[in-house]
Amino acid sequence: MRKIPPLRALQVFEAAARLQHFSRAAQELCITQSAVSHQVRLLEEHFALPLFRREGRSLRLTDKGEQLFQETARIFNELGELNLRLLGEKPEALRLAVYSSFAVKWLIPRLSGFRRLHPGIQVRLDMITEDPVLSHSSADMFITGQQDQKGYWQQLLHAERLIPVCSPELISSSDKLDLDWLSTQQLLTVDEGPLGLDWQRWFEHHRVAQPEEEQQQLFSHVLMAIEAAIAGQGVALASDFMVLDDIAKQRLVALPFAGIDTGFEFNFLCKQRRLQEPAIAAFVHWLTQQH
Repeated sequence: MRKIPPLRALQVFEAAARLQHFSRAAQELCITQSAVSHQVRLLEEHFALPLFRREGRSLRLTDKGEQLFQETARIFNELGELNLRLLGEKPEALRLAVYSSFAVKWLIPRLSGFRRLHPGIQVRLDMITEDPVLSHSSADMFITGQQDQKGYWQQLLHAERLIPVCSPELISSSDKLDLDWLSTQQLLTVDEGPLGLDWQRWFEHHRVAQPEEEQQQLFSHVLMAIEAAIAGQGVALASDFMVLDDIAKQRLVALPFAGIDTGFEFNFLCKQRRLQEPAIAAFVHWLTQQH
């Protein structure tokens, strides 16, 4: 019979790796912190490998530890899903309120990875266009511009930086990409409400004369401006993280002009007291590993 790792030690390791904290794992499992350390040590002795490393006060997985965690989490979640099916219960569902632009261009393309790891957890996306009221009646988790909210745990996901982009076809016949070239192009402009027009801020920031209004095509949402840029209709300003995939797939080109930091931040928030819930803890761990 093939020797398998001690199952109790795997359960304790999975909780410690997911929460990145021995004492939180102890609280979740209703055991002592020394018991967590003992079980992790048993597992490290079994594999003859270190699974964690300490960086100051932080606890981090080693490469082998991360590999073991991913597989252990998958197996435990598949067992949990099997348990739900046998009992005739529905999978656990989480509601995530998120900006449509962040969801479409960043989150949704990555969500399949979370589903593979956690098939027993359903994530329902509720699209928002402005910062919501933070309450359980709105959602379980939030990706929003709000920060430092009392009683909420917060993680910065991305600080917004706008960069000029256009389709490859738009620059295919251009010998020199400079401000003179830009001044002849259609500018795909987004009205960002209180922040004003994106291109207006860009020209003011760089102290460059702004083209006439007739040269600008106005949109109410950045997603429409990005799609117009892909279609070759002009040059758009877009959050750098939103167009990474489009640039990689050569649907867009990042132009050699400086971007601007808007000061806006995309933050993940959830109730501090709910961080220990297995489904939310699993989503938080997965989200913080994304780039």
